[in-house]
Amino acid sequence: MREKLIIGNWKMNGSDAANAELVQGLVAEITDIEGVRIAICPPFPYLAQVRGLIAGTMIRLGAQNLSDRAEGAFTGEVGAAMLADLGCTFALVGHSERRSLYGESDAVVADKFAAALQAGLTPVLCVGETGDERREGTTHGVIARQLQAVVDKVGVSKIAKGVIAYEPVWAIGTGETASPDQAQEVHQALRQLLAAQDHSVADAVQLLYGGSVRADNAAELFAQPDIDGGLIGGASLSAATFASICRSA
Repeated sequence: MREKLIIGNWKMNGSDAANAELVQGLVAEITDIEGVRIAICPPFPYLAQVRGLIAGTMIRLGAQNLSDRAEGAFTGEVGAAMLADLGCTFALVGHSERRSLYGESDAVVADKFAAALQAGLTPVLCVGETGDERREGTTHGVIARQLQAVVDKVGVSKIAKGVIAYEPVWAIGTGETASPDQAQEVHQALRQLLAAQDHSVADAVQLLYGGSVRADNAAELFAQPDIDGGLIGGASLSAATFASICRSA
């Protein structure tokens, strides 16, 4: 049985004082939670601070992005090995905001997935369709294209070393959430796409849902057979709300 995983993506939010309050509150809230892996992804400048705040707890550290290059003259970039050196376990790759706002192509996302694996990180591959693509009925084609780009880069067997997060772009930060049935349909399609190439990988890989997950809808989403947890955005900035979502898993 696949373990449940909840990852909090803080996006571009935080300060020394706010981070300390949030993490201390979260640690106090999750002491009774078992059987769920929990990670948080603060902005780059606060990774070292948060690493210290979560030391000795069940919470793992993740990064929101990474470079597709290992090292060198790439001003402003952060390499996967640096993140591993800082104690990160996870790294998000291909988040919809990176794709839409910063022009990251499927090929770049695949390179980042490979770079994370090379450094011993667990890449969290984000896939998902826009509202227009859903209305046009191309959801399955979009996620197939985004997933296959990574499979072509690293091979299907290595997909199991990562995590896949389905995040419908139309539901991110909008308050609109895919219904449990809608989310399950896409998660099932992702698993079937992988099963067509390797059944063992399809059975093993963790699939997360991301897109306006809240305390009041988390349990029903996580109860779906192919949803193994969540990639949580705004709700991860409240210790009580994020802990409630973790508890729902």
